[in-house]
Amino acid sequence: MKAVGDRRAARFIVRDRRSRAIRSKAATLAAGALVVALVAAGATPAHAAADTERPTAPGPITVVAIDTTSVELTWAASTDNVGVVRYPVGAQFEDSGAQYSTDTNSIRIINLRPSRTYTFSVWALDAAGNSSVSNPTLRLTMPPGDDQPPSAPGQPVAYDVAATVVRLRWAHSVENVALDRYEVFRVDAGGTLTRVREVYQYPPVNSAQISGLAPDTTYTFVVQARDEVGHLSPLSAPVTVTTLPPPPSCAVRSVVRQWPDGFVAHLVVENTGTTAIDGWTMTWRFWASQQVQGIWGAKVVDRLNNSYLRVRNTGRNAVIPPGGTVSLGLVATGTQLPEEITLNGGLCTVADE
Repeated sequence: MKAVGDRRAARFIVRDRRSRAIRSKAATLAAGALVVALVAAGATPAHAAADTERPTAPGPITVVAIDTTSVELTWAASTDNVGVVRYPVGAQFEDSGAQYSTDTNSIRIINLRPSRTYTFSVWALDAAGNSSVSNPTLRLTMPPGDDQPPSAPGQPVAYDVAATVVRLRWAHSVENVALDRYEVFRVDAGGTLTRVREVYQYPPVNSAQISGLAPDTTYTFVVQARDEVGHLSPLSAPVTVTTLPPPPSCAVRSVVRQWPDGFVAHLVVENTGTTAIDGWTMTWRFWASQQVQGIWGAKVVDRLNNSYLRVRNTGRNAVIPPGGTVSLGLVATGTQLPEEITLNGGLCTVADE
């Protein structure tokens, strides 16, 4: 009986060893499958996460193919102790730029502009995010795609003149590809041109404000267009304009009668300066929703930015001598009474009566 018991115990030990071996092998296979699954899902292996070595710098950038709006670049591949996963590529023009990416050592970049000079750069990244150093750059001017200059802009028109500011507008130049900017020049004595303003918006607008002028001074301006290649148009015909005298000192006495949705205002404007005013415009705050129902002693000119009403003198009250006054009145809808009153650009003091 003892021999039979020993044989049974031996068979149990063998079965137990086989069972443990099978479980161990299954666990090893499961762990291997988990590693494969993690790598397939994009997880960073432990050896990559511990990688702190930078890739070598890519080789010099060379041009494979180029036309007016695209370029194909290549470079010698970087090396890395684990492996390079991608190459970011930058394209910089003046103060603007774009970034691209490729997993090979070449790239084709499109939608560039003819005749522009770009600086291209490339660097390498490995799976741990390490970036190469001493990355190469290439400064490259695209082939010209435009061989025609713009036409001359239209003759400027001064549509708003103050003591130190003039606003100009002109008809657009005609350009076969794309305008880059307009440049406004002051024509000085002897015909010397001094640039006073550049209009850079894209596409450039055909108007400009010229500031910093001297009061009661005559100026002549011309405009020139420039396309993206750098071709210059002929100069526009000149415009000559005289700025207004310095803003006068003024005081306004205001008498207002108001009702729930309207008012009548009587304004007495005094020239408190020492120089006669010959021709005047006045502005005051006036909401866009308000309407002028009647006005006397002045004529409506326009609305400024939908926030101010601008009026001017009539033929009978253009001159205001020092210490003299003019009277005007207004009937209007709304509740915004005349405030922030200016006379020829000078802010008046206002007193209610």
